[in-house]
Amino acid sequence: MKRVILAGVSALAVVTMMGAANAADLPVRQQYPTKAPLYAAPYNWTGFYLGINGGGSFGRSDWSGAGSSTTSGALVGGTIGYNWQFNQTVIGLEGDADWSSLRGSTSSALGGTNEIRNDYLATVRGRLGYAFDRVMPYVTGGLAIGNVKASTPFSSTDDTRAGWTVGGGVEFALAGPWTAKVEYLYADLGKDSGSSLGTDVDFHTNIVRAGLNYRF
Repeated sequence: MKRVILAGVSALAVVTMMGAANAADLPVRQQYPTKAPLYAAPYNWTGFYLGINGGGSFGRSDWSGAGSSTTSGALVGGTIGYNWQFNQTVIGLEGDADWSSLRGSTSSALGGTNEIRNDYLATVRGRLGYAFDRVMPYVTGGLAIGNVKASTPFSSTDDTRAGWTVGGGVEFALAGPWTAKVEYLYADLGKDSGSSLGTDVDFHTNIVRAGLNYRF
């Protein structure tokens, strides 16, 4: 019996040694290098662009000696501009021209109604932004030009006025050459001392709008 057990143990040892030797002779599995992820260059805002914009406007016009009128309306138009990017700083020049339906009225001290309206508004502005890759908040300001139609029960004027505008917004890079923005502007076209009206009237408004641009 002891001989049988010894023979079995010996045979098991021989088989184990042969298996280890065969395993040592197996080729080492080749390690292939891991593919590096594709490099995505930071978004660059430099370049020329065209776009459209639209939104709403609300404000107040003061009539000397006749109170004030609340104004509101819509705007829609086109945009043109150019950006220069230096590191993360973006400097730009932008212009736009919008059709406007801004209207307002108030009771006249002489009876009847004083009315004011704006049919178009254009701006030429500088922009200063800071690029967080594909997102760019910015401040903006410059020249505002628009017409102001004012009327009383006895007279009316239709003037083109130059004033100023200031505001800010955020622009986002979309797919391909497209970008989108949302912005706020405050525009002031000053006061008209029109003798034909018999009263002075000023014009200032708040503009909230969105835009879609195509970069070339």
